[in-house]
Amino acid sequence: MIKLDKVTKLYKTVIGVNEISLDLQPGTYGLLGPNGSGKTTLINLILGQLNPTLGSVELFGKNPFKRSGLLRQVGHCPALEISYPRVTSLQWVTYMVQMHGFGYAAAKKRAGEALERVKLTHVVNRPMSEYSLGMRQRAKLAQAIAHDPQLLILDEPFNGLDPVGRFEMTEFLKDWGANGKSLILASHILHEVEAVQPSFLLIYGGRLMASGSPEEVRRILANSPNTLVIKSPQVAKLASLLSQRCALGSINFTADDEMEVETLSANEVYRALLEIAAKEGVPINELNSTDESLQSLFATLMKIHRGELQKGAIL
Repeated sequence: MIKLDKVTKLYKTVIGVNEISLDLQPGTYGLLGPNGSGKTTLINLILGQLNPTLGSVELFGKNPFKRSGLLRQVGHCPALEISYPRVTSLQWVTYMVQMHGFGYAAAKKRAGEALERVKLTHVVNRPMSEYSLGMRQRAKLAQAIAHDPQLLILDEPFNGLDPVGRFEMTEFLKDWGANGKSLILASHILHEVEAVQPSFLLIYGGRLMASGSPEEVRRILANSPNTLVIKSPQVAKLASLLSQRCALGSINFTADDEMEVETLSANEVYRALLEIAAKEGVPINELNSTDESLQSLFATLMKIHRGELQKGAIL
């Protein structure tokens, strides 16, 4: 479906992506990386909106640059905010579908169906300037799916969605993959991508650092520095017992029953918590990993890439 061979994109002296090679078969992929890591540049190279400085890109076996006909097979929901104050979502999506070569009547029918699918039927004739950010996100999704593409590429699609909207977006993307369509979901938040159950592509500093299943990514996270939030009615006793059993970076008490623990290896802490709960009878009500742990994951991968850590020690 997508093939990149040693692709580098330079913006004068700034490296957008750095020597990325990929060979993606049809399926569901999570493109995961911090803001500024190169996700959007990579997406624009795949879509042919950018030409690589070095290397080659193929989309469905063809070079996508200046081949707009290829985009009939692709739906793209960009991260950029849309601003069409006097245009309704029905008018806008209809126009976008026409850009793929459909006549007006067919385009309007497809636009209406797509807007119904993303649950915007009640506002299709209202100006988009009156929409909330979440509603505009739904409209962007509608224009991406209205022409029934084989591949859907979404860049930070959960931005602006409330909890209900996030759940509905996740269920929609699961159904999309279950129906045999392909998906690339770009985000900087691990749990948003993980909920769709994709294969992961981890990008950082313009480089593809790792790829694999959610289980493999979780294994890397569990063996890398991590910040855990632990709740217990005996939190002080738990902290004392935990510090005796494993090496910790720091412990910060954030509430009477909660602490933040910086770990060198989350797996070591998990094993110690099990032992403390079983042998010492200390109850543990809740255990979470903070979003910042993702930054630690990429820092660890960078150390592996530089040769500062042995890959086998982590994986």
